[in-house]
Amino acid sequence: MELDTYHTISWLATPHGPLAHKPGATAVADPLYRLLARTIRVRGAVLDLNPGIGVASLAASSQGASVSAWEERRPMLRALQASAARHRGLRVAARLPWRVSEGTFDDVILVIGAERGNDWVRLQIASAAFALRPGGALWLAGSKKQGFERYFSWAQEALGGAEIVARDKGLRVARLRKNGDAAEPLVRLRSFEAVVRGRKYRFTALPGVFSAGELDPGSAALVEALPQKVSGLEVLDLGGGYGALSLPLAAAGARTTLLESSLAAVESSRLNFDRAGLAAEILHSDVDEALPAQRLYDIVVSNPPFHVGGRVVLDVAEAFVAAAHAHLRPGGRFYLVANQFLKYEVWMRKLFSDVRLRVVAGYKVIQASK
Repeated sequence: MELDTYHTISWLATPHGPLAHKPGATAVADPLYRLLARTIRVRGAVLDLNPGIGVASLAASSQGASVSAWEERRPMLRALQASAARHRGLRVAARLPWRVSEGTFDDVILVIGAERGNDWVRLQIASAAFALRPGGALWLAGSKKQGFERYFSWAQEALGGAEIVARDKGLRVARLRKNGDAAEPLVRLRSFEAVVRGRKYRFTALPGVFSAGELDPGSAALVEALPQKVSGLEVLDLGGGYGALSLPLAAAGARTTLLESSLAAVESSRLNFDRAGLAAEILHSDVDEALPAQRLYDIVVSNPPFHVGGRVVLDVAEAFVAAAHAHLRPGGRFYLVANQFLKYEVWMRKLFSDVRLRVVAGYKVIQASK
């Protein structure tokens, strides 16, 4: 995939007007968002805590509500920002769900982010309850296959009165009324220690961050395959998460830049670098969107994402490969780790020379030169 193609915003026709989308932005045709959009009846100030590209946000705005759509994932955020430029009543922010003020919204709409773990879902629900005014409604959407009944019971505990208002096969939308006070959301950080390149590090991650609580084995395989001497080199980490690759390289003297689409992961990596007393450029970015086109590096490393809600989706990984080529100096090296069934080397051979594969701890580490 060409980077220009990946970064291009296009438009989707919906019953409530045009909606921006792009590669890497999920929920374009998600039936759960469509069911929620058909079901909600809202008024006043509305908060969408998991808007995706804004299918339900736009439906709420079309009902005359003033909608705040908080999205922490950069690809979806860029699509939302484009849509907000065309639709009055839709305000967009890069914001984590627990950054709410008490009792400020009449309605909250929420698609449960079950793929990001129970800690994330608990925070979504607690944030919704805290943000609602007394008597306000939470419109909660989820799938029975992804634990909706359990999460619905958590929401009932947090809010009170509840009913299922829409069903479509295994999909559900519930409406819950806030009957009393709600506790402020409590964010529990996950911390762990890991030995990387012969040195012990302590990593911390916010809820919802990939591999929070343990070092991902793919990242562990990749970092051990990198050159030992990196001091003084400029290194770009594409999709750097909480810094599992970048932090050990910075400790070895590399000048590191970390790009990450998840704001929760960006804040986690900043916590880790600050605690270690190390410096890095850490940017909230949709692939390489935050970098100047002319910015070049000696080494690019990546453990690219390929799962979206249990499905294998490769457009972001393909864009990572193109970005690595665009930002490497001539003679620079690109290191990527993948599950063995993913054939990233096919894309890499179209752009790079001297593409080599090796198996490390059951993972495929691919090295290429520019």
